Amino acid sequence: MTTSREIRLKSRPVGLPQASNFELATVDLPAPGPDEIQVRNLWMSVDPYMRGRMYDRPSYVPPFQIGQALQGGAVGEVIASNDPDFKPGDIVSSMFGWREAYNASPKALAAGGLGAITKLDTHGIPPQAFLGVVGMPGLTAYVGLLRVAALKDGDVVFVSAAAGAVGSVVCQIAKLKGHTVIGSAGGPEKVAFLKSIGVDHVIDYKATPDVVAELAKVAPKGIDVYFENVGGVHLEAAINSARPFARFALCGMISQYNETGKPEGPSNIIQAVGKSLRLEGFIVSNHIDMFPQFAKDMAEWIKAGKITWKETVENGVERAPDAFVKLFTGENLGKMLVKLS
Repeated sequence: MTTSREIRLKSRPVGLPQASNFELATVDLPAPGPDEIQVRNLWMSVDPYMRGRMYDRPSYVPPFQIGQALQGGAVGEVIASNDPDFKPGDIVSSMFGWREAYNASPKALAAGGLGAITKLDTHGIPPQAFLGVVGMPGLTAYVGLLRVAALKDGDVVFVSAAAGAVGSVVCQIAKLKGHTVIGSAGGPEKVAFLKSIGVDHVIDYKATPDVVAELAKVAPKGIDVYFENVGGVHLEAAINSARPFARFALCGMISQYNETGKPEGPSNIIQAVGKSLRLEGFIVSNHIDMFPQFAKDMAEWIKAGKITWKETVENGVERAPDAFVKLFTGENLGKMLVKLS
């Protein structure tokens, strides 16, 4: 019998999630059944999209259920196996985060379309990086910049939340491909990180009273691509500075995720008509066909020392709710992770 602690959704948040919306529970896992494996999680991810799953409403992923363990990306080690394709010691990724251990049948999950348990060949890459730069956030950056925004020669690229898990990869891919990059982030530590990875101009949105004016100042000839992670005034600034036919990849709008009133839209949206702008929202799971090329390119870039990344780490599954809330208060630099063992 294996003891595991897990985080359950106790109530649906209104506005910014609070500790009272979560509860810590302990469960006993039996030995794995036929075709099952037992996994001890090493790392788990918290991501902004999870906030949407806390509402009881239809979306591209089902809502979390009250009284049940939450879900999310995790990397763990197989500790027992009744599946011939997995053996103790294998490192695997799954969507069974927010818990210390679990039993599951990889074959049944794959057959039911409920997400895969994937064996990882880390090639010396830290396992937690498969939750960040070489995982879903990295793929999101790759898809959004290269396919959705259709990056082309000479583009000037603006990225909001540029020091986050997705934004920092967007910045680095754009620089690798020879582009001028402007990033927005909050605070001197994040500004310094972005400068260290080659971002040409960094806007500290916490230090400037006018993001719209600041972007116009650092991009006097305008921008061609905007990678949207924030919304609000950042979207207004991007529209204001956009050149004709600019392309916007709408990845997220974290400034609105906890909104309880009526969200403010950009007052200058009419410019999207006159400038012939293309604004396209996207979900990374709809572009999974790009994963093989992404994995190949990212492995080569990392091996060549051309990609770097930052992590903010909380320790212990009981800290997962705090780690999640910190995403919305800007307390993470790079990928926010929880170390479980």
